Amino acid sequence: MEQLGQETLQHISQMFKVLGDPTRISILYLLKERELSVGNIAKELEMEQSAVSHQLKTLKNMQLVKSRRAGKTVYYSQDDSHVWGLLEQAIEHTLHQNCQP
Repeated sequence: MEQLGQETLQHISQMFKVLGDPTRISILYLLKERELSVGNIAKELEMEQSAVSHQLKTLKNMQLVKSRRAGKTVYYSQDDSHVWGLLEQAIEHTLHQNCQP
C-alpha cells in the first residue's frame, strides 16, 4: 500500500481537529437530517448566535456544512454524508463501549 501524501495527512488531521469539538459535533448532529438557520441551531443548543456562527464558519471552511440563503435567512446543512458516517460510527462505538461491564 502506498503512503499518504503530506497534503492528505494534513487535511485529515485538520478535519479530526475540527470534529474534536463537542459543539461542532452537536451542530453536525442537529444537521443530520434537516437544514437549520443559525437562530434555530442557537436555540436548540442554548447558545448565543455569534458563538454558533463562529462554529459554523469553521465547519464551512472544512466543507463539512454548506449554506443556502432564503431572503435574509441563511440555512445550513451537512455538506458531506461521509462525515456523518464517521460520526455515526464514533457514536455507535461510544455507546457500545458504555454498555460493556
